Amino acid sequence: MEIFLMVLVLLILIGISNVVNHFLPVIPVPLIQIALGVAMTYVPGMHHIPLDPELFLLLFIAPLLFNDGKMTPRDELWQLRSSILLLALGLVFATVLLAGPFIHWMIPAIPLSAAFALAAILSPTDAVAVGSLSGRVKLPGKIMRLLEGEALMNDASGLVAFNFAIAATVTGYFSLPKAIGSFIAIAIGGIVVGALLGFMAIGLRLRLRRLGMEDVTLHMLIIILTPFIIYWVAEEFHVSGILAVVAAGVTHAIERDRMTRGSARLHIVSASTWPVILFCLNGLVFILLGLEIPGVISDVWKDPAYNNGQVIGYVLIITAVLILLRFVWVWAANRHFRSALLTALSGVRGALTLAAAFSIPMTLADNSPFPERSLILCICSGVILLTLVIASVLLPILTREAKADPEELAENERNARIRVLEAGLNAVREEMNDKNSQEGMRLISSYTRRLQMAKLKNKAEMGNALKEAVDIRLEALKAEQKIAEKWVREERISPKLADKFLSSISKVEMLLTTKHKWTKLLVFGWEALQRLLRKSKKKAKKIDISHPQWGVYRELKLEAIRAAIRQVKSLETTDNKDTIQAILADYRGLELQLQSGSYRNPAADQMSAERREIELKAIQAERNEIQIMFENGEISRTLANNLRLDVNYHEGHLFETQTVHDGEGEH
Repeated sequence: MEIFLMVLVLLILIGISNVVNHFLPVIPVPLIQIALGVAMTYVPGMHHIPLDPELFLLLFIAPLLFNDGKMTPRDELWQLRSSILLLALGLVFATVLLAGPFIHWMIPAIPLSAAFALAAILSPTDAVAVGSLSGRVKLPGKIMRLLEGEALMNDASGLVAFNFAIAATVTGYFSLPKAIGSFIAIAIGGIVVGALLGFMAIGLRLRLRRLGMEDVTLHMLIIILTPFIIYWVAEEFHVSGILAVVAAGVTHAIERDRMTRGSARLHIVSASTWPVILFCLNGLVFILLGLEIPGVISDVWKDPAYNNGQVIGYVLIITAVLILLRFVWVWAANRHFRSALLTALSGVRGALTLAAAFSIPMTLADNSPFPERSLILCICSGVILLTLVIASVLLPILTREAKADPEELAENERNARIRVLEAGLNAVREEMNDKNSQEGMRLISSYTRRLQMAKLKNKAEMGNALKEAVDIRLEALKAEQKIAEKWVREERISPKLADKFLSSISKVEMLLTTKHKWTKLLVFGWEALQRLLRKSKKKAKKIDISHPQWGVYRELKLEAIRAAIRQVKSLETTDNKDTIQAILADYRGLELQLQSGSYRNPAADQMSAERREIELKAIQAERNEIQIMFENGEISRTLANNLRLDVNYHEGHLFETQTVHDGEGEH
C-alpha cells in the first residue's frame, strides 16, 4: 500500500508540475519537477526511495531512448553521422582524458582512476534532458538533430569508460587494449542485438496479423514491452542495452515509414498511448532525481571534513571545464562560434549521470571505503542542476536574439494566426452532426474565408491593425452607451432594462480589452453569481417577442447600432478604411437581424443557439492552440497576447449577437 501511495503521489506531482509550467512557462518543466522532488523529501515517508541504477535504466531510460530512436529522423542523423560520432565518441573520450587528470589535480583526495570515472559519467549528455529543451528553446534544426543524435549514442561510450575506470579503481588494474576491444564489442553487440530483436518483434506482429489477429490492444502491448525486453536481453549478453533500444527504435521507425492501411488504427492508438507513457516517465525521471539530490548533497554538506564553499567551487569549476571543452571541440570541427556556443551550452546532464554515480560500489577489493564516493555523488548532482539552469537561462536569450529578423518575425506571426484559425476550423468539424450541419457549414465557410485572408495577407502590422480595430470598436460602444443613458433621462426605458443593456455593452468592452482568460473567467463568474442571486429572488424572463418590453429593447438596440455606425464612420481615414468597413459590416449585420424579424422564428432561435455553441467551442480551441504555442516557445508573449486579442474581438462580436437573440432581463 505504501508503494502504491508513493507512486500515486509522484504521478500527482507530475500533473502539478505541468500546471505550474502553464502559468510560469519561463521555467522549464524539468526544473519544476526537480524542485517538487526536493520539496517532497521533507514530507514524512517520501524521502527514502533507494535508487537502483540497473532498475532505473531499465524502467525509465530504455523506453525513453526507444521512443527517441523511433522519432528522430534517420536521414538527418545519417547526414550528421560524422559530427555525431565526433561528439558521442571523440568528445566523451577527450573529456575523460582531459577532465579526469584536472579533477585529480584539483581534488587530490579523488584518485586518478576515480577522477577518470567521474569525468566519464559527466561526459555524456542526457537524452531526456536534451529533449526537454526543445519545447522552450528554438535551436537551429541542425544543432537540435546533432544534440539528439549525440544523446542517443554517447551514453554507451560514457558508461563503458566509467565501468572500466571503476574497475581500475576497485582492482587497481587497467588495460587500454582490453578497454578498447571491450568497448567495440559492447557497442557493436548492442546495435546488432537491438536491431535483430527489433526486427523479430516487428516480424511477430506481422505474423499475428497474417493469422487474422488484428487486436490493437495486443499489438500495442507488444510495442510497449519491446524496449524493456530488448534492454534486459542485451544486458544479459553483456552488450550495451542503451544502444540496443536505440537500434530497436530505429527499426520500428522503418516499420512506421512503411505503414500499410491495415495498421493505420494501430498507429492512431500508438500516437495516443505513447505520449501518456512518455509524459509520465519523463516526469518520474526528474522527480526521482529531485528526491535523491538532497540526500546526496546533505551527506557532504553536513560532514565537517568538507568545506562547503570548496565543494560549491568544485561544482562551478568542473561545469565550466565541461562547457569549455565542449565549446573548443565543436568550434575546432566547424569554426563557427555561435554554433559551437549553442552546442556547448546545450550539453545538459541528467538522471543518467546520477544513476551511474549511484552504481559506484561502496568498497574496494580490499574492503576499504571507495574514495570520496559521497563527494563524487555531490559533484554529479551539482553539475546536473547547474547545466540545466545554464541551458534554461542562456539558451532562450541567445536563440531569441537570433530570431530578430523582421521578415522572419512577420512570417512566424502569419503562421501562428493560420494555426489558430485551423484549430478553430477543426473544432467546428468535430462538433458537426446532423442537427447542426447547416450552421456548421456556415461556420466552416467563415473560417475558410478568414484562413484565405490570413494566408494571403503577409504584413507585420497585422497586430497593430487589430489593436486599431479594437480602439474603433470601443468608441462605437461608447456611442451605444450614450444612447442608453439618453433614453433613461428621457424616461423612454425603465432603469432595469437600461441596466441590462449597459451590462451587455460592458461585457463586450471587457472581452475586447482583457487579454488574460483568468481575468475574464473571474468577471464572468462574478456576474453569473449575481444573476443567480437575482434569479433566486425573482425568475428572469428572456427578452424576446413574448416579453412585454421587447419592442422598447429592440428600438433601443437599433438606435444604438445606428449611433455606433455614425461614430465608426466619423473615425474613417485613408489608412484604416478596410478596418472601418469590416466593423461597419458587423454592425449592419446586427441591424439586419433586428429589422428582419428572424428572431421571431423559434427554429431560427434554435439554429442560432446551435451555432453559438459550436462557435464557442471553436473559440476555446483557438485559445488552447495559442497557449500550446506559447508554452512550447513557438511564439512570444507579445504575439500570444495579440492573438488572444484577436480571439476576444470575435468573441465580443458573438456575445453582442447573442444579446440580440436571447438576452435576459427582468420585469
